[in-house]
Amino acid sequence: MSVRRYLQLDVFAARAGAGNALGVIVDSEGLDDTALQAIAAWLNLSETIFFLPPTEGASYHIRIFTPKGELPFAGHPSVGAAWAAVELGLATPDDNGQLIQQCKAGLLPVRVQGGRWFRQIHVRSPQAERRDVAAPALPEGLAALAKPGHTPELWNNGPDWWLLEAGSEAALRRYKPELTAIAAMPGRGKLAVYAPADRPDVGYQYVVRAFAPGVGINEDPVTGSANALVASQLLAQGRIKPFQQYLASQGRELGRNGEVRVEVDAESNIWIGGEVQQVIAGQIEW
Repeated sequence: MSVRRYLQLDVFAARAGAGNALGVIVDSEGLDDTALQAIAAWLNLSETIFFLPPTEGASYHIRIFTPKGELPFAGHPSVGAAWAAVELGLATPDDNGQLIQQCKAGLLPVRVQGGRWFRQIHVRSPQAERRDVAAPALPEGLAALAKPGHTPELWNNGPDWWLLEAGSEAALRRYKPELTAIAAMPGRGKLAVYAPADRPDVGYQYVVRAFAPGVGINEDPVTGSANALVASQLLAQGRIKPFQQYLASQGRELGRNGEVRVEVDAESNIWIGGEVQQVIAGQIEW
């Protein structure tokens, strides 16, 4: 058993308690895969990250675990990891505020803006692709929620997510998830439902809810990978374009108020970002 530095961060949060909690094990050397998974399962957060020595070309190196398995990429762990790497002095942005994150999905560019008291992190999502998988039949509630003429599509940017557009923000916020049916969907039972904001004066342009009962998370408070895939689908549909950005709201149904900043760059890459708050700093013995 060893003592290791531990942080718990709130990601995509303008204040503590508004976003998605992330466990951070800073000193992960000497832990094998069984131990990494066991720690993530014991902490029982949607994701826990483990810092390891980076290879050449990377600013820092992380592995990302849910309570049930490892992910090649996830958005809120990547944003939180970059914040922690800078805050703890594990990595220093270059003169342009750039870092390179190493994870199972490869080497991902990261952009750091601001200083210690107000730091925004943006991570470039891995390239998204639509899976050629037939949409399953929807349970009654989801079928009624869906925008007329729309069926789920399975997309991937590391993890798989089914994407479904809802008919309205109000209907999406009222929806009671049919977790058994969602858990049975191909792609490990994960569904992100989104809708444009019902009003133009609320400060955000889209609202997202993400359900992942197939991997043990009934509803994720704020989900970077799913938000990046929603943007990829909107881009493919011609509804957003390069150089465009928007703000997504997620988590209010769980008592949170997550804010995900989504950007499309000149090459049509999707970037996701936001603020991070440190809530716990201590140590873990394992």
